[in-house]
Amino acid sequence: MIDYDDDWLFSAHLAAGRTYVIDLKSNQVLHTVTDTPGAEGLEYVPDERKVYTSNAADNTVGVIDLNTMKVVRKIPTESKPDGNTYAAPHHKLYVSDERAKAVAVVDVGTDTILTTLHFGSETGVPLYDPIAKRVYVNLQDLNELAVIDPATDQVVGYYPIEGCAGNHGMALDVEHRRAFLPCQGNDRLAVFDLDANKAIATMPLAPGSDVVQFDPGLGRIYVGCSSGAISVFQEDDRDHFQKLTDLPVQRRVHSLAVDVRTHRVYAPEQEEDGHGVARMLIFEAVKASKAGEP
Repeated sequence: MIDYDDDWLFSAHLAAGRTYVIDLKSNQVLHTVTDTPGAEGLEYVPDERKVYTSNAADNTVGVIDLNTMKVVRKIPTESKPDGNTYAAPHHKLYVSDERAKAVAVVDVGTDTILTTLHFGSETGVPLYDPIAKRVYVNLQDLNELAVIDPATDQVVGYYPIEGCAGNHGMALDVEHRRAFLPCQGNDRLAVFDLDANKAIATMPLAPGSDVVQFDPGLGRIYVGCSSGAISVFQEDDRDHFQKLTDLPVQRRVHSLAVDVRTHRVYAPEQEEDGHGVARMLIFEAVKASKAGEP
């Protein structure tokens, strides 16, 4: 998660229960925030100067005050909070409680849960679409996308994702009305048309897909895969896509961040040849014609 106001990258060290604040200008760690146990999702809320962490290890949503770089509150939630997204016009944070088959809705002004929506499936990553003014939620057991109206917190649609099994991660191309959904069950990347509410393409992924990021400036899609690869795709236009490469990295790389200004890709590694490490890989993007590199 990138804070473009301060040029900071937030990176959760899940096993260590801490979150790093990295200066993107110097690539140095500025702060280490403790008490974020098993953090699986991070969301920066600029109007509150806070970062919210989805703490799977103690089933809480942590609130980091960026003025003090400390956790100032932990909000109890249901089982295994995972992805999260901020609907800025409504001042609400949406957190997928994956194992509870739910999404918690948090008021970021009071840091209290307003309501919890329950589904018939484990919930993957949610994302807010500022064009449609909707929150999309992956229903990974059903291979569906649910749509929430944040004005009312009512579910207003369920849509199947053809050719996809186990949609967990999500990235949006809001301009071209496309969602990119890594499918963990059949190792495919589904491209979903947000206007027609249907999948229009799938492409092969390296095994173990998780987080996906989209760089709108380059039309580049990156998927972290725990088998030891970053799968890289190119959006030629809103209807045409191609796979560029499976870039080799260490195993268990599952998270990514993309700086849309510099087009750099940040990928934290947690092991090297089976031994624990804590380091950040930084990739420079190249033109799509140079296959084999991101």
